[in-house]
Amino acid sequence: MESVSTQEASVHQRGPTLTADAITASVARIAEAVARTPLEESPRISADVGARVFLKREDLQTVRSYKIRGAYNVMAQLSEQELARGVVAASAGNHAQGVAYACRSMQVHGRIYVPTTTPKQKRDRIRWHGGDFVELIAVGETYDAAAAAAQSDVMRTGASWIHAFDDPRTAAGQGTIAYEIVEQLGKVPDVVVAPVGGGGCLAGIATYLRSVSDDVAIVGVEPTGAVSLTAALAAGGPVTLGTIDSFVDGAAVKRIGNIGHRVMADLDATVTGHPGLAAIAPKPLVEVLEHGVPYRPRPGTTHVTHVDEGAICSTMLALYQNEGIIAEPAGALAVTALSALDLPADATVVCLISGGNNDVSRYGEIIERSLVHKGLKHYFLVDFPQEPGALRRFLDDVLGPEDDITLFEYVKRNNRETGAALVGVELGAPEGLAGLMDRMAYSRLHCERLEPGTPAYDYLT
Repeated sequence: MESVSTQEASVHQRGPTLTADAITASVARIAEAVARTPLEESPRISADVGARVFLKREDLQTVRSYKIRGAYNVMAQLSEQELARGVVAASAGNHAQGVAYACRSMQVHGRIYVPTTTPKQKRDRIRWHGGDFVELIAVGETYDAAAAAAQSDVMRTGASWIHAFDDPRTAAGQGTIAYEIVEQLGKVPDVVVAPVGGGGCLAGIATYLRSVSDDVAIVGVEPTGAVSLTAALAAGGPVTLGTIDSFVDGAAVKRIGNIGHRVMADLDATVTGHPGLAAIAPKPLVEVLEHGVPYRPRPGTTHVTHVDEGAICSTMLALYQNEGIIAEPAGALAVTALSALDLPADATVVCLISGGNNDVSRYGEIIERSLVHKGLKHYFLVDFPQEPGALRRFLDDVLGPEDDITLFEYVKRNNRETGAALVGVELGAPEGLAGLMDRMAYSRLHCERLEPGTPAYDYLT
């Protein structure tokens, strides 16, 4: 079977080279469909990190994400003949909404392929934006699987391929974000932090910023479970990751786009170390910084880092509770990374809130991941004797005064005397874990803590 990268090369429709001039030309081309989103200063986040932080609110975009910029920019440059043959796209959800919006407004028929894991909220919004002009097709569990199916469609039908990130026209449209930031701020910021999925948005932003300033520091942020750009920079070229965590669906891409990698490599991007790097490139071709050590964005540098999915969830909740911002996981990537940066006190920092298409049904998992990340939520296998008062003794003798049981479920009965139960405990404070473990050790009960990331943890919780 033809590989995804080979198929993509054969169906990819080359547009103009990604340049600052192409980005500037895109500003007028997409103006009728794209909102000029606010650039808002955040007093809370500024106080937390000790710098002046602004949020570029692409969650308030026409389709609640920046993806409309690239999709509309590509379709606005297609010929009448190309439009008549229709368009095809693949997306985790946000690019699909941009293409759907463009199809309906331009009255062009399109087929959009999404992974089966795409949240229902995003699927419903795709259908709403596209109306009768769009057919939505769910296939595979990842963006890459959906992209392979979409590319086969293009090969078979001759429709125009509207790439989510690896097309100079897409990246140019997304690069208009940087044009707006500079215009709205009245100057080039000291640091710009942007999320990374396929790399088109970061490539467009970096290309424009570097054309107007040699001093701005650019930071790209990936979720720890999908570090395709980090892997590419370490290996010297795009590589396909074996597995990824699809939770941050807007940035869960197994293979970075060629454009995203090329732009970052040309800018000599450094990367924050990742456990999987050693298997990809024992001797990385770029400087690899130790994970956990705060990175200070120096003037004129480009850096790629990664943040844990649990930390992303904590940021999502903080943005909602404090600023009233509904950010999807990918939309919270940039703000999450601020805690890993050593920012100068007088720095002007812009973080891209890339999207706000979050399904309300996911908030249970978001809260759960946040609590685990903060060290507040823990799971144990506890062998309870099958006798009256066993659970009461556990509550009285083992739990602390601020601890709470959030889950109690018998796994199976081993024999007549004991029964193993899965117990979820939420602590009053992270430092309470040591005391809880000590009390468990001194109790008559056999208690085993389940470590996050282990097969037993994933299976039982």
